[in-house]
Amino acid sequence: MLAIRVENLGKKYMLTHQRQTRLYDVMGEWIQRLKRRIRNPFAERSKPKNEEEFWALRDLSFEVEQGERVAFVGHNGAGKSTLLKLLSRITDPTEGRISIKGRVSSLLEVGTGFHPDLTGRENIYLNAAILGMKTHEIRRNFDDIVAFADIEKFLDTPVKRYSSGMYVRLAFAIAAHLNSEILIVDEVLAVGDMEFQKKCMGKMDEISHKEGRTILFVSHNMGAVLQLCGRVVCLESGHKVFDTENVVDGVQKYMSMSQRDAADAEWKNPGDKYDNEYFKPLRFGLYDSNGEVNLASVKHGEDLYVEIEGIVKKPDKNLCVGYALYDNVGTITYWTFHSDQMNSPNEIPTLEGHVCLRSKVPVDMLNIGEKRLELGVQLYKDNWIVAPGSNNKPPSVSFIIEGPITPSPYCVLQRTGTIAFNADWKLA
Repeated sequence: MLAIRVENLGKKYMLTHQRQTRLYDVMGEWIQRLKRRIRNPFAERSKPKNEEEFWALRDLSFEVEQGERVAFVGHNGAGKSTLLKLLSRITDPTEGRISIKGRVSSLLEVGTGFHPDLTGRENIYLNAAILGMKTHEIRRNFDDIVAFADIEKFLDTPVKRYSSGMYVRLAFAIAAHLNSEILIVDEVLAVGDMEFQKKCMGKMDEISHKEGRTILFVSHNMGAVLQLCGRVVCLESGHKVFDTENVVDGVQKYMSMSQRDAADAEWKNPGDKYDNEYFKPLRFGLYDSNGEVNLASVKHGEDLYVEIEGIVKKPDKNLCVGYALYDNVGTITYWTFHSDQMNSPNEIPTLEGHVCLRSKVPVDMLNIGEKRLELGVQLYKDNWIVAPGSNNKPPSVSFIIEGPITPSPYCVLQRTGTIAFNADWKLA
């Protein structure tokens, strides 16, 4: 049974480019337009020279069966969020048709449907009502929503005092407990911590398999896509590039497309990014044993180092600076932070001033292929300053590991799995 049918969908926006910067020129152009309108009030309005058409989506068609879990992937600006807003009826299409069977609940942006001056308790009723939940349904699910969001202590606190993570926990809890047939989730879960993301993935998996609800999921986290979804639709510049039920193949295709925009071996802050008191990153890169930028591939047995340089204006012992490493399909291989060495002989003191952290990448443990590192900066159990895997595309660097893994002629190709190493074997 079809849950969603999209036919020749298109969404157009008008972009205005202001060429005049002087007030005299702006007022003069406005007066001339007013005079023309007075002389001929019924004349068709011509498009100003400083306006241009922008199609966020164009000629998009697809169908989704009831109970399907579909991931929409693509670069920033590909049209994913626009599509979800159209499906959620937040905005109307310029052309085409959308047919939806069933009630839709959406989680698109942090705090959507919340009133900042109302408490968490009041916003549960407000947001649930906006999403179409009846009063008796809200009362029946109230305790489960509060327990899932883990905000019982702050339930009667105005949400304007909530952190972004608390916002997301509450918003997802409401959307997940709404008895809707279709759940639409944009890349907002990246705001939450890893524990909550796993909790959300488990909940979406549960409502999809046990309750047969349809899920539309937008994420840059390919590991989450592989875990949750059974179909991948890739968008680029508002058009559909491919649509496949082979999720692994779809993720690999998308990652190969992303290689065109992959970061180099070094990222430098242009000056205005991630400005904060706790840790403003200045440089993030991969380097060889001589400290030179590593622009080539590496092999097992060769050294590779990651360096993170930044400025700390407000020292905090809870600061965690590190990175997440992903394989060629976007599955996270490991996380590491400088704070992992706390209470050990190699413990790093609380960071202060201009600092540079250096760590060796365990090349000998990793499989052949492309790897990507994304910068991660967080205050422990608090908000992310730079969040790996988020929709904001954090600073990233990439490198390639070439084979063979061992000198053996039987081990020249990439092996199955994320890691691959030359284990020490002996005849016992």
